[in-house]
Amino acid sequence: MISVGLAGFGSAGRGIHAPLLHEAGMTIAAVSTAAPQRVEQVHDDVPGARVVPDLDALLRVPGLDLIVLATPSGLHADQARQCIDAGIAVVVDKPLATDATRAFGVVDAARAAGVAMTVFQNRRFDAEHVAARETVRSGQLGEVFRHEFRWERWRPTPKDRWRENAPAAEGGGILLDLHSHMIDAAVDLFGPIDRVYAEVAARSTASEDDAFLACRHTSGVMSHLGATSLSAAPGPRVRILGRAGAFMLNQFDDDGADIYPDLANANVGKCGWVYEGAQRVPVDRPAAGQVDFYRQVRAALVSEDPQGAMPVDPYDAVHTLAVIDAARASAVHGTAEQVRTPGQR
Repeated sequence: MISVGLAGFGSAGRGIHAPLLHEAGMTIAAVSTAAPQRVEQVHDDVPGARVVPDLDALLRVPGLDLIVLATPSGLHADQARQCIDAGIAVVVDKPLATDATRAFGVVDAARAAGVAMTVFQNRRFDAEHVAARETVRSGQLGEVFRHEFRWERWRPTPKDRWRENAPAAEGGGILLDLHSHMIDAAVDLFGPIDRVYAEVAARSTASEDDAFLACRHTSGVMSHLGATSLSAAPGPRVRILGRAGAFMLNQFDDDGADIYPDLANANVGKCGWVYEGAQRVPVDRPAAGQVDFYRQVRAALVSEDPQGAMPVDPYDAVHTLAVIDAARASAVHGTAEQVRTPGQR
């Protein structure tokens, strides 16, 4: 059994990581949280897990094989360094840091210390994303030239959380939140991004809640990535245009909104559509899910090359943050900006 220390038991730690770790067959041996209500939740949800107040105490728990950082984004880089210094393999929730330079420092430190690490880009493993990737790679769409990914919500009254209230330097805002997923998905589909134009605004929160990025991949594909908290009519989630056809997907499992019923999948075994003009055929739903991330982590930790077997190369997270850094500069200057990834390989 892989013994895990889980740092944080909020919406991410309790709601996402803990269930996936359990499903993947790993044991949560200890949890760090100082909030009395969350301490009780640990006792209820993870009977037998040791509860400690902070990461320092968690790192002193004997016998841990892995630390999972499910803490606020602004803490990730420093906390990942603590895990590396302690010599314990670490999964860092996205984003790895608040900017690419700090993220590269973490990745470089892990490499130098020989400590395995990866970044929780869980959305790569959604059946919906896997369906898009398999469809693109099958050649059904022909030469792809445009990829559109929307993550649009209707929250005219914003949630009162650190993510909405903290400035970008402390990990707040939609760029570090949703665009960390969207950029990673785009790069997974079409390769690195070399240029970006962005429009970014804070309309209802202290940190930005509305952002659109036009990204040029080195492969020549353009990705249009839009996320907002103020869309009363959310657009289709994914549209990929190729010379021979288009892939359309309206819903992800976690999203109950569907204002385009014609795009809904009538069969639960299907996942999106391939269009050729007026003709369309449903896409088979892959046998995939976010638990696959932790299954691969578990396998990596007992392999001969734990870092090489990790499900997400942490350098990918550095590139994602380099795109976000360029997007921030673009939004300020109104120009398309070159993406400069630290330690570019």
